[in-house]
Amino acid sequence: MGIDQIKTVGVVGAGQMGGGIAHVASLVAERNVIITDISQELADKGLAGIAKFMGKAVDKGKLDAGARDAAMARIAAHGSMDPLAEADFIVEAATEREDLKLQIFQKLDEIARPGVILASNTSSIPITRMAAATSRPGEFIGMHFMNPVPIMKLIEIISAMQTTDETLQTTIELGQAMGKTCIGAKDFPGFIANRILMPYINEAFYTLHEGIGDPAGIDEVMKLGTNVPMGPRTLADFLTQRRRIFCGHVGLQIQHGYSVSTMSLFRIFRAAWNSGILRHPVVLLGVAGMEALARCLGAFDYLFKRDHAIWSVAQTTKGPVDG
Repeated sequence: MGIDQIKTVGVVGAGQMGGGIAHVASLVAERNVIITDISQELADKGLAGIAKFMGKAVDKGKLDAGARDAAMARIAAHGSMDPLAEADFIVEAATEREDLKLQIFQKLDEIARPGVILASNTSSIPITRMAAATSRPGEFIGMHFMNPVPIMKLIEIISAMQTTDETLQTTIELGQAMGKTCIGAKDFPGFIANRILMPYINEAFYTLHEGIGDPAGIDEVMKLGTNVPMGPRTLADFLTQRRRIFCGHVGLQIQHGYSVSTMSLFRIFRAAWNSGILRHPVVLLGVAGMEALARCLGAFDYLFKRDHAIWSVAQTTKGPVDG
């Protein structure tokens, strides 16, 4: 399906990423958008979040109210994926869990018309493996948007082994219509952005753990010394808690080839700690059953102030170990 045939974009997941994708698909690309979630309440909440983001832009004089109203009128929110039968291109932006994404794509494969491209916003799950779970692997691709989507200019485009040239070209053209710069990446754990970013953040935690610098100092060194807009501590806290835990998994995949799908989180933690290759504090929080606390406290500060408490709890935590 060519770019001229894409009149309606479907988005699965009305959270921060899905809402951002719907935002640019409607406002910038001027496509109709169908955004879905597991309930009408969540879908409506996502729609309200889009309206709020656009409203702030109007208040700051960055967006015309008429353009905002027209964009919002092009977005329809639903608590079911069934309306996506009308979509010409579908982007999945659900929680970063492979089992969940596979279930979604198997359902989308049944709902979507033949020729409709299915794209995943995953930050690291293998595109080739997800494509193989559908009957249309040639029309499957990775479309990794950056957060916050309305502001960040990049989309990583990741072809599966089966992705056709037509699918790739159409996806790039749609990304450009959304006002984004599209950069191709190989289907490898972390792609480009997280392949570089996660070791960077992990090394920042190493630097703190080994007493080389304090949290504020580490951030300032990177900001002033490398001209990045925020340091690794701040950046880590902008990432979602679940993604930070998953990023620890990606780091292990990249460095040692561990398979996340066949290893429990406890086993990953034990292997990482024993080998010394990764001591990411949010992985420790996950192992210690303290994920709710990780959502409330900055990971960097939590390690700095309470690393002994985390370690003592983690040592006594029992977890399943795959055979």
